[in-house]
This record gives sequence, structure tokens and C-alpha cells, in this order.
Amino acid sequence: MTSAQTTRKKRANGVESRQRILDAAVEIAGERGYDGTSIAAVSAKCGLPASSIYWHFKDKDDLIAAVIERSFESWLTAVELPGDDVGTPLERVTVMAANVARSLIGTPDFLRLGLMLALERRPTEPRGRTVFLQVRATTHQKIADVLTALFPALHADDVDTLATYAVAGADGLFVHREVTGGSVDLVALFELHARLVHDAATRMAAAR
Repeated sequence: MTSAQTTRKKRANGVESRQRILDAAVEIAGERGYDGTSIAAVSAKCGLPASSIYWHFKDKDDLIAAVIERSFESWLTAVELPGDDVGTPLERVTVMAANVARSLIGTPDFLRLGLMLALERRPTEPRGRTVFLQVRATTHQKIADVLTALFPALHADDVDTLATYAVAGADGLFVHREVTGGSVDLVALFELHARLVHDAATRMAAAR
């Protein structure tokens, strides 16, 4: 094996190990929360020594932040407004909302862990909470961009209000599904939420 091949193999093994660690951290944190998550527990879950975890992540906080970032990056691809060929603006936002809901069902980690951290107050703010607040700001901006594209007559303050409402409503629907154990149709609720936001935006734009 050449030195280049050896380097590629080590890199591939490193990527695989990192994913195993993140997958294990997701399971542990989902069961035990932030405080109940430990490097030792993650090590036992993924089958890698603690030294391997510390090679990839500085500490538990860094690991949880990475979990949130990975899940968010996967979910963010769903927050895209379909093209004009999909139909009317209402149909487009409804499709987008359904895609967002399905993505949350498939990769709920960043929102589940992020909300846990966001609702807690600690003397020293965990990096995971900081990362979550940053990704929420990104989500808010993405929604604001969609509203601006569909309703150019909307005032900036109205766009901000509607984006805030859209994100807060999505949080509430997700929490409701978590509380009920997944017995609700999150896709249908997100579609309803999108229609309500669209109707509100239509009225605000007309009032201008």
C-alpha cells in the first residue's frame, strides 16, 4: 500500500469513527438529555475508546454541538421553496412545509437537543446552545427570504413578524409530536401552518 493509499484509508476510518461517535451521542442524548450524556456512555455505545472521542471532539459540549450541526445541515436542505413549475405560491409553500416536516421526522436531533439546551439556563452557556441559537437565526432568515420572494410588497417588519411566527409555530408542532409520541400527523400540521402563514402574509401585503 502506498503512502497516499494509507493516508486515504486513515482519513476514511476517521470519518467513519466520527459518524459512529455522533450516532451514539444522538442516542444517548435522546434518552438522557444533555446532563445525562457523558463521554464514557458514548464510548460504551459506539465501541470506541474515550481517547478516540477526544481526538475528534474537545469535550462533551463540543460533541453535542457537532450533533446539532450535523442534523441541522441535513434538515436545512428541506427549507427550499420549490420552483414555479410546482404550482401557485400557496402550493409551493405547502410543499416546502411538508418537506420540512418529513425532514424533522427523519432528522429531529438538532431541534430536540437544541430545544432542551435553549430552555435551560446555566452559569456557563454550553456551546451546543450557542450553535442552536445560531441555526435558529439561519432558519429565521431562510423563512424571511421565502416570504420576501413571494410577497415583495411586505414591509420588512411584517416579514420579520411572520418569520418569527412561522419558526415558533414549527417549534410548537414539533414539541407536540414529541409529547404525544409521534401519534400526530406532523406533515399535515405543517401544511396547515404554512397555509395560515401564507394567508396572513396575503392580508398584510394587501393592507400595504
